[in-house]
Amino acid sequence: MWEYTDKVKKYFTEPVNVGEIDNPDGVGEVGSLACGDALKLTFKMGEDGRIADAKFQTFGCASAIASSSVLTELIKGKTLEEAAKLTNKDIADFLGGLPKEKMHCSVMGEEALRAAIADFRGEKVQEHDEGEVVCQCFGVTDKEIERVAKANDLHTVEEITNYTKAGGGCESCHEDIQQILDRIWAEEGAKPKIEVKPPTQRKLTNIQKMKLIEETLEREVRPALKADGGDIELIDIDGDKVLVSLRGTCSSCAASQATLSQFVQTKLREFVTEDLVVEEVKP
Repeated sequence: MWEYTDKVKKYFTEPVNVGEIDNPDGVGEVGSLACGDALKLTFKMGEDGRIADAKFQTFGCASAIASSSVLTELIKGKTLEEAAKLTNKDIADFLGGLPKEKMHCSVMGEEALRAAIADFRGEKVQEHDEGEVVCQCFGVTDKEIERVAKANDLHTVEEITNYTKAGGGCESCHEDIQQILDRIWAEEGAKPKIEVKPPTQRKLTNIQKMKLIEETLEREVRPALKADGGDIELIDIDGDKVLVSLRGTCSSCAASQATLSQFVQTKLREFVTEDLVVEEVKP
């Protein structure tokens, strides 16, 4: 289980500004249900030229909900110029920090804000339009990887995956991601890395683990898959190996492996234990 700060827990269990603004001035939508995280941000400008109201709708984990809720609080009362300076670091810092594997939730908030501001101005978010897609599984471009790496001092493929999900699917783009990292840090000069210890995990009995896996699949995974015409069946549990079978549209989807590794496995690691590995059993 991840170790969350009290602020993350508060904004997850008691989120503010949930919903969608009628006739919004700006709309930003990022992520997708297939990836496990999706966020829609809407805001309304006041007569004083400042953001009068902001609301969000999100599908995701505790970090995604907390990050989205905090985002709306942080931008209210700001001018567009002030709001545009907000970064994923500001979101994570306000929450007292996020597990490194969950930093992509704060990045998703920043991207939704940038998209909403661009929508208000009648512009487009450039890295998605002009960049070259590096990660086909999650549609992440080289421009986005470069921007996030520089903004957050990221030097490894694993860190890029934590912050953008790029490389977390079929992994065929790992070499390309590393080349981007090598290039940008060769240009700017490498910076020293600070090792971060993984979050402490609780010990579970076999019965506790099985029960949590079943509950997580039923509560966190199955509703999202069914929304896209798919489903999932738990076949067996062998130690830390969870054997499942995809049903419906998920069984023939080209992104099924990404769904298993970045959605199903991520959810199970969040709500059960991070040692779990999900494998598909073909019918």
